[in-house]
Amino acid sequence: MLVNEFVTGLIALLIGYFFGSFPSAYLFTKWATGGKDIRKLGGGNVGGLNTWKEVGVLPAIAVAIVDIGKGVAAVLITYYVLSFDKEYVLLSSLGAIMGHNWMPWLKFTGGKGMGAAIGALVSIMPVYGYLLELGIFAGILLVVLIFTRNVTLSNAVALVGLPFICWLSLHSGLMVTWAVLLGLLILAKFTPTAVRALVKDPNVKHYIKGS
Repeated sequence: MLVNEFVTGLIALLIGYFFGSFPSAYLFTKWATGGKDIRKLGGGNVGGLNTWKEVGVLPAIAVAIVDIGKGVAAVLITYYVLSFDKEYVLLSSLGAIMGHNWMPWLKFTGGKGMGAAIGALVSIMPVYGYLLELGIFAGILLVVLIFTRNVTLSNAVALVGLPFICWLSLHSGLMVTWAVLLGLLILAKFTPTAVRALVKDPNVKHYIKGS
């Protein structure tokens, strides 16, 4: 029934959101620095990369492990414990990214979703037997990372390629939709940062003003 499907979907989404909203970067930064707020350091992003740049390697590793674990936990609980159908497992993984990006405990600030997204990918793909597709995604990410040394760019290129991987290899409209939504959730957090960076560039300002 439609009501049952809605309730199941809502439960899946809330499970993912609950795990995703754990403020790992905020807490590890507090502990490592004696009280500093990660939102006031560097770019203000509540994630592993900003923690690495502004706090240190060990806190960043801890943040990365926990953030990846958010996506993994959402998928494994809905798949193994609750035995939800695939669409609800996928929805839960999106909820984890939403929770990471907009944490209610931090006034709906958060990270950019990459840790939770990676966690979702490395758990969803194996449980449904999509190891080849996961390997292709990882290969794209690593090749771009090796040539550019840019973590953000390598993640972005791999995510752009994910819907094409799902379509060309899996021929699954459900997986393509999931991949597109995953990318949009991350794009929603990266776009404001990119715009701010462009506006701060004197050459861009000069161009915008038309002078």
